[in-house]
Amino acid sequence: MSGRRFRSRMTDLPILYSFRRCPYAMRARLALAVSGIECEVREVTLRAKPDAMLAASPKGTVPVLVLADGSVIDESIDIMRWALARHDPEGWLDGDDRELIAANDGPFKHHLDRYKYPNRYPADAVDHRAAAVTLLEVLEARLAEQAFLCGERRLLVDAAIMPFVRQFAAVESEWFAGVPLPGVRRWLDRWLVSELFAAVMVRRELWVAAS
Repeated sequence: MSGRRFRSRMTDLPILYSFRRCPYAMRARLALAVSGIECEVREVTLRAKPDAMLAASPKGTVPVLVLADGSVIDESIDIMRWALARHDPEGWLDGDDRELIAANDGPFKHHLDRYKYPNRYPADAVDHRAAAVTLLEVLEARLAEQAFLCGERRLLVDAAIMPFVRQFAAVESEWFAGVPLPGVRRWLDRWLVSELFAAVMVRRELWVAAS
């Protein structure tokens, strides 16, 4: 949580600044949706970040959650834990595997970016793809024996990691279909056909501040 307070508000609902395809924003929306916490979701474009979002969180990344009292949470995993601490009907906090989430947010995201955006980095995308697969093999070891990362039901760790695996799988979908990660693919497919995922991936009009 940033610890800042943002006073310019027009609603009593929490405001979530989001970008539909961003994996960080995606996982925040998943936790907010499963918790049943109603928000005003403001879809933004990162090419032209709105002043209201930057006033709340000058770092300029999504998601940003502005609470009714003006306090701001601008880290996605903190938004997830905040929402679930208030209402956790599926018991997602039972699966808050911090070590696995840290491996996703650190090494896996590092290799994912260099694989997905090779023109941005002076590195071999294929090498980073291979390194990412090695990390996915850790997930495969779990998912070969069970439906989700901590057992037979989806939990926080699944929702926190899935959007990044989804992004990785989409870079070269035909290639990914042949990688020996059948458990990971089954797990990902379960998410992609779920009602929860469909609900958080609804397309929204770009938010524009009232003049």
